[in-house]
Amino acid sequence: MGIHVVKMPDIGEGIAEVELVAWNVKPGDEVQEDQVLADVMTDKATVEIPSPVAGQVVSLGGEVGQSLAVGSELIRIEVVGAGNLKAGASPRPAAAAPTPAPAPAPREADREPEPVAAPVAAPVATASRFSSPTAPTAPTRAPGEKPIASPAVRNRAWELGIELQFVHGSGPAGRITHQDLDVYLASRGQPMAARGTGSGYAERHDEEAVPMIGLRKRIAQKMQEAKRRIPHFSYVEEIDVTELEALRAQLNQRYAAERGKLTLLPLLARAVVIALRDFPRLNARFDDEAGVVTQYGAVHLGVAAQTDAGLMVPVLRHAEARDPWGIGAEITRLADAARKGSATREELSGSTITISSLGPLGGIVSTPVINHPEVAIIGVNRIVERPVLRGGAIVARQTMNLSSSFDHRVIDGMDAARFIQAVRALLESPALLFVE
Repeated sequence: MGIHVVKMPDIGEGIAEVELVAWNVKPGDEVQEDQVLADVMTDKATVEIPSPVAGQVVSLGGEVGQSLAVGSELIRIEVVGAGNLKAGASPRPAAAAPTPAPAPAPREADREPEPVAAPVAAPVATASRFSSPTAPTAPTRAPGEKPIASPAVRNRAWELGIELQFVHGSGPAGRITHQDLDVYLASRGQPMAARGTGSGYAERHDEEAVPMIGLRKRIAQKMQEAKRRIPHFSYVEEIDVTELEALRAQLNQRYAAERGKLTLLPLLARAVVIALRDFPRLNARFDDEAGVVTQYGAVHLGVAAQTDAGLMVPVLRHAEARDPWGIGAEITRLADAARKGSATREELSGSTITISSLGPLGGIVSTPVINHPEVAIIGVNRIVERPVLRGGAIVARQTMNLSSSFDHRVIDGMDAARFIQAVRALLESPALLFVE
């Protein structure tokens, strides 16, 4: 018998510390070699730490939400024989959670990535996924014992109104999986019933303290820092996208099979790239501590994407060198990687300007927060059909607002307005997007 101390491994890329976002085991659990012990987060990437040995967990080296330095003690495992001891664990990206079958009006992004991000709740799975759903057995947790689940599962349970304390975990060490949530829903019916409220009019007295950890904590810190340091101003303009949508439909009819289907976002991205040629100061990053604005010839376009864990901004590098189909394919790939938790550090950093879109939930006007240290963000609102006066006649036109924010320390209001008007001109005469 011996004690093997698993230390926090070096994840690389200069990372000195990580945040512990989930334990997947507890003291007394038997673990196998390569079984996931914990989930940690660095920047916006979640990494699983596997066990280098088989044995029994003796003690944990920290609490969820705590920062751990590389090389610090993560966990102690009792093993049989010195031959089982290894140097340490090799971190690996968090695996994608199984995707549940959707209920009516599902969120399509959970099954196939869309380039337009929409912050909507995860879909409620129905009993159709299981040939014969059975009621889960009552959990055997001791009073006060916290259920084990990944951040993605916890987030989905919160959105569905499920208390994890009452969900049976079928994973290693009783870890709750997405399938366990599906079984719980299938056996209990609607989320309200699952929470034991009975009637929708019944009084409720339950409350839950949810610690701000992991990606949610990183998002909060970054948004607070951006609003504290950057004097935002926003500019809203209405765009007539009737011709753009007609051209997009024609391109998809002719080229979708060989080049892929175009959405609005790649065409907007192309318009932004072309407009930036005359407004390079907007394609920049501002180091306000050094007092230096760095303008970039390359357009590394951040595309905000909503994931189960929270908002991420994967980066489409060298958008200036891609046509709309190339932009669309890369946005789809990056959005898929972000939602699966497999996006790399490089894919989540280094943007020079950002586009934020809520798709059909985009509302009429928004005030997007600048992705620090950038100086501009383009917010996309939903397309609506409106009556418009053209040539003395009232006609139906498809219109969309762009709600954009700028760093007033770097960008003057006149320059911001001229830039958006340049984007507008390209979108309202979409043939210009293909002329060089």
